[in-house]
Amino acid sequence: MIGLWDTTGIEVVKALANERRSAGGLTSGLALTLVAVVDERQVREAEAAATIAASAHPCRLLIIVRADVTQQRSRLDAEIVVGGRLGPCEAVVMRMQGRLALHAESVVMPLLAPDVPVVTWWQCTPPERIAYDPLGVVADRRITDSAQATDPVGNLRIRADDYVPGDTDLSWSRITPWRTLLAGAFDATNIGVKAVEIIAPDTDPTAPLLGGWLEARLGVHPTRRSGQGKIMEAVNLELADGSTMNLIRDLNAGIATLKRTGQSDRILPLSRRPLGEELAEELRRLDPDQPYAAALAAATGRSSLDERLAPRVHIWKDPALAERPEATPLEPVAS
Repeated sequence: MIGLWDTTGIEVVKALANERRSAGGLTSGLALTLVAVVDERQVREAEAAATIAASAHPCRLLIIVRADVTQQRSRLDAEIVVGGRLGPCEAVVMRMQGRLALHAESVVMPLLAPDVPVVTWWQCTPPERIAYDPLGVVADRRITDSAQATDPVGNLRIRADDYVPGDTDLSWSRITPWRTLLAGAFDATNIGVKAVEIIAPDTDPTAPLLGGWLEARLGVHPTRRSGQGKIMEAVNLELADGSTMNLIRDLNAGIATLKRTGQSDRILPLSRRPLGEELAEELRRLDPDQPYAAALAAATGRSSLDERLAPRVHIWKDPALAERPEATPLEPVAS
C-alpha cells in the first residue's frame, strides 16, 4: 500500500501507474471501474464489499470520501492498493476536504480504467438527484441504497422521480432470493392470483419493491401489514381457486417455509446475503434493468420509467449554500 498525504491528482495518477507496473499481471483484465462514494465510517465496509464483488468482476475501485465542503483549505489524501488485501482489484481511497470535495470528478476522471464501463455506487445517503453529482453523470450504471436514507420507503419515490435507465438500488438486489422462491413456486401451477399480502416493517424499502414486482407480474395490487421483526417476514397469496400460498421467513435462521393448500410444507433457503454479494449481482449487468424499472414504477405510482432518456446532464448545486442561512440558494444551472 502507498499512502499520499496532502497530495495532488497528478501524483495519485503517477503512483497508481507505478504500482500497476510493479504488480504486472495482477492488473490485467479489468472488467469495469467502480466509483464508490462513501462516508468515512463506511470505508472498510465498502472495501470488504468490493473485495467480494471483485472476485467475480475484477475492477479498479475508486473510493471517494467527502469531508466538510465548507472548509477553507482543500486537501487530498490517498491510499493506493493493487492486489493484496482487496484481491483482484486496484483500489484508490481518496479523502477530499474543502471545496475539492465538490469537484471530485477532476481527480477521478484521469483514474478511470480505459475502455471499460464505469459504475458509481453510493454507500451513503443517496443523492436527491443523481445529476447533482458529476460522479453519477459519467457512469454507465448507478447504484444507490435506499436503506441508507433517513426515510427509506419515501426515498423510493425520489428514486422513481429521478430515474433514468441504468439506475438501480441495492434494495432491489435484496429481494432477489424472495423473487426466486416466489417464481419457483409458480412453476408447478398456472392458477391466477386474487390477492397478495406482504408482512414487513413499515420502514423496509424491500417490501414495496417486492410488491411492485408482484403487481407488475400478476396485475394484483398488494396490501401491506406491519410485522414483528426488522426485515420482511412473509408473502401471503390467495389464488383464484380459493387456495392459499404462503412464503414465511424464519427470522432466526436462513430458511423459509412455503405453505400451499393441500400440499406438504417445503423448507427453502432464504438467507441474508453479504453486501458484497448484493453488489456483485448488480455488477453482472450493465444494461438497463427493466424489471427493476417496472417494479419501481408500480411501487411508487409512476409510469413509463424505462422510456426515459438515459443520458444525464450535470446540474451544479453547491451544498455549502444550504448550510449558510444568510445565503440565498441559487437555481441549479445545467452545464
